Amino acid sequence: MNTQIRRGLRALLVAPSLLLALVALGGCAQLSYYGQSLSGHLSLVRAAKPVNDWLAQPDLDPEVRRQLVLSQALRAYASSELGLPDNDSYRRYADLQRGAAVWNVVATPELSLQLKTWCYPIMGCAGYRGYFDPKDARELAQQLRKDGYEPYVYGVPAYSSLGWSNWLGGDPLLNTFIRYPEGQLARMIFHELAHQVAYANDDTTFNESFATAVEQIGVARWLKDRPDALREDEQSRRRQDEVQALLKATREQLREVFQSAASDDEKRAGKAAAFARLRADYEAMKRDRWGGDTRFDRWVSGLNTPALAIQGSYTDLVPDFLRLFERLGGDWPRFHAEVRRLAKLPRDERRAALSR
Repeated sequence: MNTQIRRGLRALLVAPSLLLALVALGGCAQLSYYGQSLSGHLSLVRAAKPVNDWLAQPDLDPEVRRQLVLSQALRAYASSELGLPDNDSYRRYADLQRGAAVWNVVATPELSLQLKTWCYPIMGCAGYRGYFDPKDARELAQQLRKDGYEPYVYGVPAYSSLGWSNWLGGDPLLNTFIRYPEGQLARMIFHELAHQVAYANDDTTFNESFATAVEQIGVARWLKDRPDALREDEQSRRRQDEVQALLKATREQLREVFQSAASDDEKRAGKAAAFARLRADYEAMKRDRWGGDTRFDRWVSGLNTPALAIQGSYTDLVPDFLRLFERLGGDWPRFHAEVRRLAKLPRDERRAALSR
């Protein structure tokens, strides 16, 4: 019996037992959500085949072939040079025939940047809820709106199972990101593997900022001797960084508005003004410095409060992690070990230790 068949049989055998365990922990009301999560992930894993099997196909799209070869070089580099896990993740590929791996829902109260959190038996609490069917994500968003929250739904090209599905073949490469430029593909692989190194059950910002710090350091080192890819990546990153700077400034403006003693109506007006300023500044930046580049237009036009809040989770603690890496002499094993230690601390103690 080949390895792929054995993995499939194990998945079929374990799925009902795991689902029953999740329901027992989370209550019957969670049955539908956990059911779609488990079946969606298993269908994704079952769709994946080893990269070498894809490369053996003579009719494989040449660009996909080139990117798959590149992905394996990046995968090897991640473990040999960045101390990231050496397992089956990102050594298989799946074409999902859709534009996103999952669709996430995030939400905040109308006049707050505090993300609503959901808690799960395996991964703890997080500031988002993921669905494999966009219709389910939109239905949750509608319910949240009725409950007084401001929701935001967005497609996600990849996610991490935190290593628990490695016995099924690990997290696969996907068509949703395989065509990314070299620097962005490297970021995706390094970022998602970092989630398998350390994970705090109650701190989305800690987890995402750590993974972002790993990707930033790793990509800078990977591209150092690849001048063409470096030039392309630097231009893209500069523009992304400029957009992120606008988002951070808007978050700070909104935080001042929401924490002020103003009335709710005055806060709503201040919120509207902050978003109007964000979009005006973006249009000026695009016109004056980018030569009219429109790649971020659709995304910026749809931004709202929870979108800004979840973006902050990917960047807010990155400077602290970069300082920690430098303080530990750029030693990847020591860095990963320290982050794992911090992840086990209570949230406030963890944040204080990291800021020191």
